[in-house]
Amino acid sequence: MRQDNTSTLEQLLAKDAIRELALLYCRGVDRKDPALLRDLYTADAVDTHGDTYDGSASGYVDFLEQAFPFMHYSGHHVCNHLISLNGPDTGDGEVYAVAYHVLPDGNGGWIEDFMCVRYLDHYRKCTDGLWRFAKRLVTYDFHKQQPSTGVVREGAEPSYTMHMSSLFKKGARTNGQ
Repeated sequence: MRQDNTSTLEQLLAKDAIRELALLYCRGVDRKDPALLRDLYTADAVDTHGDTYDGSASGYVDFLEQAFPFMHYSGHHVCNHLISLNGPDTGDGEVYAVAYHVLPDGNGGWIEDFMCVRYLDHYRKCTDGLWRFAKRLVTYDFHKQQPSTGVVREGAEPSYTMHMSSLFKKGARTNGQ
């Protein structure tokens, strides 16, 4: 048992909720869902994405929302996720991920943008019982771009209609998730 009297079960539940938070972030970016993304951050959160963005999390979501129409494809894939709880309502983490995007090349074609990234996070459990990002710092361990010759699936997102759970619905989380 931890020194702060948080039970092992409470620790496991918190870590699972934080892991889901990281996965929901990936889903929010990849499904171009700004309402979900806004729900994943505390009101005072900050987000630093290398030289792409550094500022408030709400401004980061605004930035992404402007980029979404130009993202032909986005895929974020979580590899490792270490979490340290600093008490019942705060924690730190490091998420290793692979991020792959298909973006305009500026000449009428597309480029594949491949990155190995690490998200260095501070988490906070809010008064509604949901864990959120209080701070995110993204480091780029590897980055490669090349012309794209692939084909991207077009059309409606099938998970919105196939899965009935609110976890898979577009928009902000419900407290029951």
